[in-house]
Amino acid sequence: MTSESQNIEFKVTWRDEYLKWICGFANAFGGTIFIGKGDTGNVDHLKDAKKLMEEIPNKVRDTLGILVDVNLYQSDQGEFIEILVEQYPYPVNYKGQYHYRSGSTKQELKGAALDKFLLQKKGKRWDGVPVPNVSTNDLKQETFDFFRKRAFRSQRIDEESLADSNEHLIENLQLKEGKFLKRASILLFYTNPEKYITGSYIKIGFFESDSDLRFQDEIHGNLFEQIEKTTELLFTKYIKALISYEGLNRVETYEYPKEAIREALLNAVAHKDYSGGVPIQISVYKDKLMIWNEGQLPENWTVKNLLEKHASRPYNPDIANALFRSGYIESWGRGTIKIINECKKAGIPEPVFSYDSSDISVEFRKDIYNEKHLQSLDLNVRQVKAVLYVKEKGRITNKEYQEINNTTDRTALRDLETLIELNIIKRIGEKKGAYYELAP
Repeated sequence: MTSESQNIEFKVTWRDEYLKWICGFANAFGGTIFIGKGDTGNVDHLKDAKKLMEEIPNKVRDTLGILVDVNLYQSDQGEFIEILVEQYPYPVNYKGQYHYRSGSTKQELKGAALDKFLLQKKGKRWDGVPVPNVSTNDLKQETFDFFRKRAFRSQRIDEESLADSNEHLIENLQLKEGKFLKRASILLFYTNPEKYITGSYIKIGFFESDSDLRFQDEIHGNLFEQIEKTTELLFTKYIKALISYEGLNRVETYEYPKEAIREALLNAVAHKDYSGGVPIQISVYKDKLMIWNEGQLPENWTVKNLLEKHASRPYNPDIANALFRSGYIESWGRGTIKIINECKKAGIPEPVFSYDSSDISVEFRKDIYNEKHLQSLDLNVRQVKAVLYVKEKGRITNKEYQEINNTTDRTALRDLETLIELNIIKRIGEKKGAYYELAP
């Protein structure tokens, strides 16, 4: 039996306020409203169905300015009406209110959410909105110089264009609309973007636990400055380096691959939803590092899309274009693949990408499968030996555990169960065919 969902709604009787639901479907992805059905989808005989067949289309047209298909159906339990609502390419309002279907609920859009919705329907992006009372002369000359040096090295802008004035460079980067600078130009080149855009900075914190913040820093300035300062601070204060020597050459090996962390930071900067007013947040722990930003994946995308080759669809295309021209990022959606590959090369676990509503994050974990760390978890000698065995071989069976530790089946089973409870290993399969791998 059909149930209520993203694009299906049941109503027992008709009320004019349901025009808001039709408005919500039209502004989202379309949908169907059944009049004469209860919450479970059972038909509840509808009175005056034929009269409503005339009234509903007229009320929708007169109030919302759109057309809907209205169909009458007969069942053993009585009559019911089906209202088919198409997705509309332009904003639809109900008496000046903009409603939107999200999940199985209807929401009235207000404030920043309404601004974002209206921009999207007009084919615009937030970073492309013009800003009054700011000129190219107000932008930071040192940042222009920095950009030109990087762009020259990347060879993604011809030398002649780089020699142009700042005004022409901004125009070539499509960071102006008419006589106004776009929001992207403020974020990229202005001395203090927070004057115009709340929360446009980065926070870093070192946590002993989720509730125990030991120290923190805030990085302000334009996006180019934030990228450089954040990278430097992370790898001088927050992320430790292991020092070794190859002959007379000093070699620094960081806990996390520098290229992967830098790429994740660039992704956060390029894809952040700056309308939310919340800074990018980097949380560093003893065993992990997380980079979080407010943002949204492209329509119908999930985290799975990020883990495979995908089209480049930046949330802030004007910002992303400037970062690409300066050589910071690629343009073909390879950033997440690069992050994964760099972690593999460094011998640490693959990062975990997460997306929930408007939260996007990537979590890096150290190679926790080393003898010193395992001993700190109060594992016995047998368990440490087994985990290192799995790290090298990829898996272990109960029989192999007994053999390498010269122990009994009962002890092996008890030790392995403890490792599962600590989320160090996981069991694959059942009974005699079971084996154990490192937990993700």
